[in-house]
Amino acid sequence: MAQTYEFYLERAVEAALAAEKAELDNVKERELRSEKTWLGLAEQARKGAIRREKADAERRAKREAEALHAQ
Repeated sequence: MAQTYEFYLERAVEAALAAEKAELDNVKERELRSEKTWLGLAEQARKGAIRREKADAERRAKREAEALHAQ
């Protein structure tokens, strides 16, 4: 199941909030690492969505060109 940019971003926000509330340094550091990881995953998901949209648009354009040529 592919996760969305929004899903990962929500997890990053949750980790940032947990880091703010953390009283122990090691917990704060863990949550900050988690936030960084979630943000990286969010960026990957965003780039993947952009690539899929571009590929879909290219396929649509190709099908439309082929349909016009077939007429």
